[in-house]
Amino acid sequence: MEYILLIYSSEAENKERPEAESRQIFQEYQTFTQDLNKSGKNKGSNPLDQSTTATTVRVRNGKTTVTDGPFAETKEQLGGYYLVEAKDLDEAISIAAKIPGAKHGSIEVRPIMKFDM
Repeated sequence: MEYILLIYSSEAENKERPEAESRQIFQEYQTFTQDLNKSGKNKGSNPLDQSTTATTVRVRNGKTTVTDGPFAETKEQLGGYYLVEAKDLDEAISIAAKIPGAKHGSIEVRPIMKFDM
């Protein structure tokens, strides 16, 4: 079964983090990604640019509205994701707990919906 692991953290806190700590976290992500790749469970992953680069699109009553930035003001922003193969939710949670960002932010674990066509 596939799960998406959404990585949330505070961009403001990330900017305040000392350079040495940021480099250490980056190295932890590289190691985690390499290990996930070796296990064959990584189906795709990417970091995202800052939330200030986001564009939000809404369609209401047939009218499209485009807004700069994320939809809502939050303390944590979506910073990246991993799409993983896991046998069940317990295994997906176990993988999510190893993501370095879990120490500073949160990881949302969500199954990928399958459609039978």
